Amino acid sequence: MRIIVSLVLMAAAALAAEDQTSLTRPASLMKPAGADGFIQRWLLLEPIRVPGQLTEAAVHSAVEKDFPVTAAPLPKDGDVLKVGDSEVKWHAVDTVNYNVNLYHFAYALNRPTSNVLFWTVTLVHAPREMNNVRLAIGSNAASVWWVNGVEAAALYNDRQTVIDDAVSKRLTLKAGANVIRAAIINAGGATDFCARFLDENDRPITALTATLTAR
Repeated sequence: MRIIVSLVLMAAAALAAEDQTSLTRPASLMKPAGADGFIQRWLLLEPIRVPGQLTEAAVHSAVEKDFPVTAAPLPKDGDVLKVGDSEVKWHAVDTVNYNVNLYHFAYALNRPTSNVLFWTVTLVHAPREMNNVRLAIGSNAASVWWVNGVEAAALYNDRQTVIDDAVSKRLTLKAGANVIRAAIINAGGATDFCARFLDENDRPITALTATLTAR
């Protein structure tokens, strides 16, 4: 039995180490949206411990408790925050995939991956004002999303990440920088998210760039 457990743990560690290569440090000022429109540059806050309940009421209770964490000014890579009795840091990351693997982000930092809340933020720059667009997201597990300070989409309960699992109402992206924020709560196991914008015909918008500082 001990041999089997050891082999399982070794396999999990190897898989985690392999997938960490999907997250890299940003090497340029701007990161264009991927071919399918997915946003691939984010600031991630190290996970905050929460009860891990995934109902709508529980998620909003956890999010509202720590919402000041994401208040202005926009955080910077390396900023350290005091949350309760713990200190957590913001990290700038690019993902080579369509999704951001939060499990491996936390694992690499020796941080908890279960019963945790992740905050993430990015600046999406639009080349012009874009009307009637929609934010389309997926997450494992629950998540709440804001565009320019207004709640735009949410998912609740235990779930796998599905592309465009939740889609916002029609909204407007300003010409220039738009602030996208999200809170993702994981109860256990894998956790990740993906996000992109769809145009008025529900086609992915690829003419967007992501940065982590206002230009």
